[in-house]
Amino acid sequence: MALRRGSLIGEYIRRQRQQAKMSLRQLAAQAGVSNSYLSQVERGLRKPSAAILNQIARGMHISSQALYVQAGLLQDRSPHSDALAAIRGDTTITGRQRQVLIDIYESFRKEKPARDSRHRLDSSDEPRSQTRLAR
Repeated sequence: MALRRGSLIGEYIRRQRQQAKMSLRQLAAQAGVSNSYLSQVERGLRKPSAAILNQIARGMHISSQALYVQAGLLQDRSPHSDALAAIRGDTTITGRQRQVLIDIYESFRKEKPARDSRHRLDSSDEPRSQTRLAR
């Protein structure tokens, strides 16, 4: 089972690298790992540690959490989001652009309760201001 899980993470890393149009050498250099080690990870011959996954994620400009979930080190506890799935699946943007969009999206989601309460106050004021304008 460990080899299969390693294979899944390797396949995921390869897909992400290819979508980012990075060579194996480029990613290895950016992640600070050897070409041969990264190649073995992608082929499922090596199972990378959490530290190596962090380095690879930084090198590809993607979320470490995404790699942890793929490697089986972390369960995906967040509900599936169509927006996140769309961002992650978009092959027309770079890995860095994907990560920036994900970061922005996540920051909006974290602000949501505060925005909603402000919005309710603003929207309750709206009919009054419209009434004033109509008079």
